Amino acid sequence: MTTEDVLHRTEGGVSWITLNRPEAMNAVTWDQRERVIALLGEASADPGVRAVVLTATGKGFCAGADLRGTPSTGRERVPGDVARTIRLGAQRLIAAVLDCEKPVIAAVNGTAAGIGAHLAFACDLVLAAEEARFIEVFVRRGLVPDGGGAYLLPRLVGPQRAKELMFFGDALGAAEAAGMGLVNRVVPAAELEKTAREWSERLAQGPTRALALTKQLVNASLDGDRATAFAAEAAAQEVNMTTRDANEGVASFVERRTPVYRGL
Repeated sequence: MTTEDVLHRTEGGVSWITLNRPEAMNAVTWDQRERVIALLGEASADPGVRAVVLTATGKGFCAGADLRGTPSTGRERVPGDVARTIRLGAQRLIAAVLDCEKPVIAAVNGTAAGIGAHLAFACDLVLAAEEARFIEVFVRRGLVPDGGGAYLLPRLVGPQRAKELMFFGDALGAAEAAGMGLVNRVVPAAELEKTAREWSERLAQGPTRALALTKQLVNASLDGDRATAFAAEAAAQEVNMTTRDANEGVASFVERRTPVYRGL
């Protein structure tokens, strides 16, 4: 991987991560995946980063995994190799997005297929250009969906819709994806970066720790029972009330002024 295969900059508290292999429709290589995972981890740990935008150059957001970029072990494949590759590869990438302690916006500029679609769906908010398409391409190759697809999709659109998308592998346009709840907003391509900037800067001005705890609660909400969810909510509120931003939010309400959040 060259340093240009994943572009990165931080502006106004926003970490911009851009896949940059337009000639390959941004099919993600092993090296790119590791770089994105690392950048998401750095965003979590850096108090100067308060939101993340994940996007790409060219006509494709991410056309899936570039298997040609997978390092060879130099030996014949044995049972367990495929499962290990999935756990350490596609699943780690999706988990890095879900576990990032800052809100992550996907700005989907074009086709998002396979793991590329799941990369977008794992983000907290999804913006899509009008030309964007989402494709559960695995069935076209005789494969089982990976990268958390069978975990993410039923939670976003329900099991019946998820099966329809995964069984047929048809391309889903941006407007239709928005109607199903997979996309928050569809915008003209020329406005995608502008809208992503507006949303991310708004998030970067918010109460960062409260947003992180809210993200954790929502992501976990469908995995447990009500008692577990209520306990997690109370614990999160307890932790959050120790932050400066929470105290600022309460003080600003009492003093009838606009709060100024610092992300602390």
